[in-house]
Amino acid sequence: MRNKKIVWFTLGGFVLGFALMIFLNSFYVKSSSNESCMSCHVHTYADSTWMLSMHYRNSSGTVTDCADCHLPAGTPSEHFMAKARMGTKDLFSYIFKSKEKINWEAKRELDYARKIVFNSSCKKCHADIFPEGISDDAVISHLYYEEHEKDYNLQCINCHLDAGHYNPSYQHGHNLAGYDDSMPDIEPYAEAATVTKFENYTETVPGTVCAINMLAIPGGTFEMGSPESEPFRKADEGPVRKVTVSDFFMSEVEVTWTQYWAFFLETQSPGRTSPSKIYANNTREDIDAVSGPTPPYGAPDQGWGRGDRPAITMTHYGAETFCQWLSLKTGRKYRLPTEAEWEYAARGGTVTPYYFEGNPRKLSAATFKNKLFGTDTAVISSNVYYAQNSHNRTGLPQDVQANPFGLKNMLGNVMEYCSDWYAEDAYSRMADGAVDPRGPETGSEYVVRGGYYLSDAADLRCAARSHTEHDAWLHTDPQIPKSIWWYSDIKGIGFRVVCEVPEELKQ
Repeated sequence: MRNKKIVWFTLGGFVLGFALMIFLNSFYVKSSSNESCMSCHVHTYADSTWMLSMHYRNSSGTVTDCADCHLPAGTPSEHFMAKARMGTKDLFSYIFKSKEKINWEAKRELDYARKIVFNSSCKKCHADIFPEGISDDAVISHLYYEEHEKDYNLQCINCHLDAGHYNPSYQHGHNLAGYDDSMPDIEPYAEAATVTKFENYTETVPGTVCAINMLAIPGGTFEMGSPESEPFRKADEGPVRKVTVSDFFMSEVEVTWTQYWAFFLETQSPGRTSPSKIYANNTREDIDAVSGPTPPYGAPDQGWGRGDRPAITMTHYGAETFCQWLSLKTGRKYRLPTEAEWEYAARGGTVTPYYFEGNPRKLSAATFKNKLFGTDTAVISSNVYYAQNSHNRTGLPQDVQANPFGLKNMLGNVMEYCSDWYAEDAYSRMADGAVDPRGPETGSEYVVRGGYYLSDAADLRCAARSHTEHDAWLHTDPQIPKSIWWYSDIKGIGFRVVCEVPEELKQ
């Protein structure tokens, strides 16, 4: 009897296990179907853009389904863990989140796509990445990918964002389409502005439709850096130094696409002048200011719009060359602001963390309490484009309030280049009472200030410092040599210009 019970229990276990296996397999198959995915993913564009993509409409007739791209094709544990994690998150969102409040546009962008598309899934189908008939540029790009995939965490989707979901504004390759059409339909200016006083003026660039509002920023003395008591203060923001800056003019807003594209259309060049030049008095020596950027890869405006939106993705070299071009065209001395000028202008005479009211601890979404209960965004959102209100893209300057000097978007929107080399101990090297300091004489990265559209409030303080990451911002650029004009891996970078006061206008 005992042996019979063991046999029956064993047979029953096999039957139950087999039935459970069939059930789980059926559940897995059904839950991985397109219909199952779309029952939760009420994404406005997902289904229609998929049917227009190469993963649905192609000469071979092969259809690539949702799970083929959005679940990793690695080990079974990786696959099922990703399915459980993503499925739980999606089900929670479907039940508890308002579909109308989801930013679907942001979920079409590369930053989000990189989280839900896996190289292993791409390579499962595209085992041969050097098929017959691909272009020489594609061969170079794929060789670069093979060599640096793990080093730089390169993903196929970096270059093939529209493979699974068609996007008519996306283009992988050198792209000039539509930029001429985005320029104002006005007569080019005949001459530069006439400036006879230290007061606001509008610069007009001869032969172009480029006009830049320049504000007269009266010089003064301020305390540069942040006190140790300031929330979220970092070591490179001190020690606080008393600094004096002279009068200067600064552009009211970050250089716009209209302004930068006027420079591009007049100076575009296939040349690759080396950016490693000698600097003297913050001007580049031996520069050919007529030789401008090469055509950008893809759409440097990311499809967000041109016109008055800030120009982005240009390198520090590209920003400096714009200043050189502007100087030659107008006969005035334009350049990037020094770090001291930038912070002085951003503060606008205030001594608080921001030029508007607000405690960083209460405004930052990084603290545990604020993650749970949220933050008061009313004041900061009227002054700044940042992580809480930007919808993952740059904004128009007219939608935010100006600081006390009349400057807009000094904080948030895009990070802004300064002319100074970055050093963590720059303030320790600076003399207290310095007048018009220019920063370290040498360095490997440049100072960038102001934070950008994905920054937390903690990183938008007037004293907060950051720097370029030149090599990292070019990781996915497969060109040999890499571009000296456009970055491939940073969107939130731009600049504004400063004009030195002519001697005859100095008091």
